[in-house]
Amino acid sequence: MSKEQTQPGTPSLSSGEEPTLSSLPLAASHEPTTMRPSSTSSGSSTTADRATIGKSLQIKGEVIGSESLYIDGKVEGAILLPGSRVTISRDAQVSANIAAREVVVFGEVSGNITATDRVDIRSEGSVTGDVTAQRITIGDGAFFRGGIDISKPGRQKDRTVGAEVSASGSQTAA
Repeated sequence: MSKEQTQPGTPSLSSGEEPTLSSLPLAASHEPTTMRPSSTSSGSSTTADRATIGKSLQIKGEVIGSESLYIDGKVEGAILLPGSRVTISRDAQVSANIAAREVVVFGEVSGNITATDRVDIRSEGSVTGDVTAQRITIGDGAFFRGGIDISKPGRQKDRTVGAEVSASGSQTAA
């Protein structure tokens, strides 16, 4: 017998032939790839550890977890995601108190927001409620009615400002 015995499905090579990448089977090439957050991640989220509440979903009650959350539907109650990011989409309607590391608002929020890092109210966003965070950004054209408490780590309260910002960009202090 001049050919070597091979298993079914594996290529057989003649004695003078060098194996090439295209002639060898790649067992792992057909397996799905999944992204997993590394244990050394700096707290930034990837799409693999982000949950989504879709447009047609309505949730009443508490949302508690450790993944980042993208809300495109309606939520009433409380959102408790310490150490994670909460993003409120343009079409979302949220009537809830939110506690997270970071909150980004494109849509409508009615409730208090407490963030250990920052709150970002984009130009098309609307927030009615008090905001407590280390940093806050209110985009030109955003609506905000409530109080702002800018807190540094380890301190309870540094400064409290009550304000209303309308879509026209005018601001009044309370």
